[in-house]
Amino acid sequence: PSSPHVTRSPMSPEPGGSGTPGEEAGGARELPPRLGERLVPGSRLKEVVGASLAPLCLGTLAGPQRLGTLVECLVLNYRLRQGLGWGRGRGAVAESGGAAEGPLRCCGCGRFLSEPVTVPCGHTYCRRCLRRELRARCRRCRDWLLPAGGTSTAAAPLRTSVVLNRLAEKWFPGECERARTGRRLEELLAQGRFREALGAASQALRADSSDLMLRIYRAESYVGLQEHKTAIEDLNFVISKMPNWPEVYFRKAKVLQDSGFVGDALQLFLQCLALDEDFLPAKLEVERTLCDVLSPEKLGESLKEPAWNLPHIRSKPFILGSEVTESSSNLELCPEQSLGGSDVLEPVSGSLNRAQSAHALNSTKDPAKEDGLKRVSSEPLLSGQEKGALLKRKLSLSEQDTVVCEDGRNKHKKQGESTKRDLTLAFGTIPEDLIDVSDFECSLCMRLLFEPVTTPCGHTFCKGCLQRCLDHAPQCPLCKESLKEYLASRKYSITELLEELIMKYLSDELYERKRIHAEETAEHSNLTKNVPMFVCTMAYPTVPCPLHVFEPRYRLMIRRSMETGTKQFGMCISDSQNGFADHGCMLQIRNVHFLPDGRSVVDTVGGKRFRVLRRGMKDGYCTADIEYLEDVKVADEDELKKLRELHNFVYNQACSWFQNLRNKFRTQILQHFGPMPDREENIQAMPNGPAWCWWLLAVLPVDPRYQLSVLSMMSLKDRLIKIQHILTYFSRDQSK
Repeated sequence: PSSPHVTRSPMSPEPGGSGTPGEEAGGARELPPRLGERLVPGSRLKEVVGASLAPLCLGTLAGPQRLGTLVECLVLNYRLRQGLGWGRGRGAVAESGGAAEGPLRCCGCGRFLSEPVTVPCGHTYCRRCLRRELRARCRRCRDWLLPAGGTSTAAAPLRTSVVLNRLAEKWFPGECERARTGRRLEELLAQGRFREALGAASQALRADSSDLMLRIYRAESYVGLQEHKTAIEDLNFVISKMPNWPEVYFRKAKVLQDSGFVGDALQLFLQCLALDEDFLPAKLEVERTLCDVLSPEKLGESLKEPAWNLPHIRSKPFILGSEVTESSSNLELCPEQSLGGSDVLEPVSGSLNRAQSAHALNSTKDPAKEDGLKRVSSEPLLSGQEKGALLKRKLSLSEQDTVVCEDGRNKHKKQGESTKRDLTLAFGTIPEDLIDVSDFECSLCMRLLFEPVTTPCGHTFCKGCLQRCLDHAPQCPLCKESLKEYLASRKYSITELLEELIMKYLSDELYERKRIHAEETAEHSNLTKNVPMFVCTMAYPTVPCPLHVFEPRYRLMIRRSMETGTKQFGMCISDSQNGFADHGCMLQIRNVHFLPDGRSVVDTVGGKRFRVLRRGMKDGYCTADIEYLEDVKVADEDELKKLRELHNFVYNQACSWFQNLRNKFRTQILQHFGPMPDREENIQAMPNGPAWCWWLLAVLPVDPRYQLSVLSMMSLKDRLIKIQHILTYFSRDQSK
């Protein structure tokens, strides 16, 4: 289990299920992934239901998680019935700011970011959202929040972001104290000390009645004490204040489910998923409920009858009506007024005395509400046509939300409207004297954070600064915790919340920081001044040159070449006097394969030749001011004719030498350098001359100093003569 708690609260979600990638993939057995989106319109929903029920009734459905496609289809149909459209529910609270507006807001629940934890994708959640496993995927980008099935373990603990937590404590100490109170209540609930938790929550509410999370904790305490009716009252109050908060619907559904009211609970689970389709516990509960009530053990010999009309299903308040078997083939999932905070429930087809079951939990001491419940529960049973007419008259949650007025009456408001009470901000404005640029400084470069990246251990650095540190050792620069897995993933996602805060409150400082970074990038992009030099081996134009990069200085050099977009650097052989030779060849990066430990295999090919004018040093690697070399072209026709004859003679001589090599040597050359380039018709078309000359120089076993002298030549005739002398020498050796 991911939670450090000894026991779980009665309303806490259970881990596992279809939230893991493997199990989600398994759900494709009955239908292809996302098929529900294509089958919902018109009568095709019946096909999804039939395709899902067939293996279930035959006993071939291995577990409730195989009903994932059916659940997605039901949720999508539910959203359409509510008028929420085809869009995927991502949680209205977090995206619209319905919970609270402020600079520190959780991506999950939309509330104050207490104990902020930055997940690998770069988004930040409060620890409570992650610890309680409320979702498996990020609400913003749908990336997996936590490794290994979406749970935190001892090997992958939830670490608080140091910078963001320090800002929260400095800017909003009152909210942080609220969060600490919530943590104490969670500990009491986890230990099963419900009476103590109830007293603590009630006392905190007397001091601060506006904190809705305290009502959630108090409701959990009531559930632990088996006082379900009082728990529902607290949850209804929260729904009236925040009708778009998915978690509160899940909490209320759990209470109803534990009380035996399956239909009402399933309705609320679907409402939760309509608001946030990645709310993992609600999805699991829907799958388990469907699997339970439709299992072959319960259906028995009665499978010939419509499944929705069987006694074992009708005996509990189940909301899936007989509409599935009707000609319309549309599943009438009718939202109840109770979902928006009202206590009035109407009877729905397929539910036995639904109003009475709702009355048992939802009734209050308000006379107006009592009268409403009595009127509903005293209604006679309706016919099928009357039920259809009643369903059409019901108000959709997309068109209205229920708001509880101060006088106890209910009134409706259109979606998008809000009262001043809904917009009361617990946090939002930061005094200017509390905004300090030093709170946003990188502890490595001591400058304003640029592209801030938060490590799994909770420390934040500039992306470039962290990469340079990991070039030397796979450890956090501050706490020395191992970052081998983080380095292997090479994700380095920007911490979006920190970047937003810097842009909003330190715009002038950020502008200056970007200007300095642009100047540094432009300096690294210059291919004639301070060009990075890789001092290693001989490189030639057009010839591949694979490199194994493991030294920290060259890791930095390769990364800068990629980031600037030039993807080029110089290659020279070493020189005992000057550090590296006076002539070299530019290399063009074609591909980089990073290894888990930070090393890389770089695929390069030779480009232009150059001469070194001045040497330098930059961050540990050599640099140089250079000028590029090109062959001097022959203009005289007679000299050009003689040059062609020499070229053809040496080319044929090279082919003969290569063919006479032993098969073992020839195979090795072909594997490493590829085949010999063909003879070119225009021998002066390329600034470096024919490509086959450079291929031949690369494969000939010649001293690098001799090869360097040929590389530096700007006359094709002189180069061909040098190659001819080498081939003549090796041909004599072959004859012996």
